[in-house]
Amino acid sequence: MSDSRLPNELTLRKVAAALAILGIGVSTYITIADAGGGSPVCLAGGHGCETVANSKYSHLLGANVAALGIAGYVVLLAAAFTSGDAGRFVGFAGALIGIGFSLYLTYVELFVIDAVCQWCVASAVVMAALFGVNSARAIGYAGAELATGGEAHGQ
Repeated sequence: MSDSRLPNELTLRKVAAALAILGIGVSTYITIADAGGGSPVCLAGGHGCETVANSKYSHLLGANVAALGIAGYVVLLAAAFTSGDAGRFVGFAGALIGIGFSLYLTYVELFVIDAVCQWCVASAVVMAALFGVNSARAIGYAGAELATGGEAHGQ
């Protein structure tokens, strides 16, 4: 039951995997900088990354939010490697939670902390792309195995 305007599901899964790996990289960099007692280096200059990293919002229940990001991206990577509706559902749900949390953190940066970390923005952009890809996969291919009597085409 695929939409012929969408890329095949395997392509969507590969794109989701690449984006998740990129997200793991960004989140790992932020986490390592925090663990070393510093903050991520703002490549464009300024002190936004330092300000955000030193705010109370950079940790949730004692954990660096970037470490939570790593966990979320790992779940999304696993979903990209999982065929069928289970992978589609986990990918969509994980990306929905991730984009929701990214939107919250972006709001906090802009309106509470009054500073922007470009690494956090990069992670939010990656998560938004993952939400788009996983939404397309979930909506475009849901139940494809039932419609074809087997695995969805392109898996």
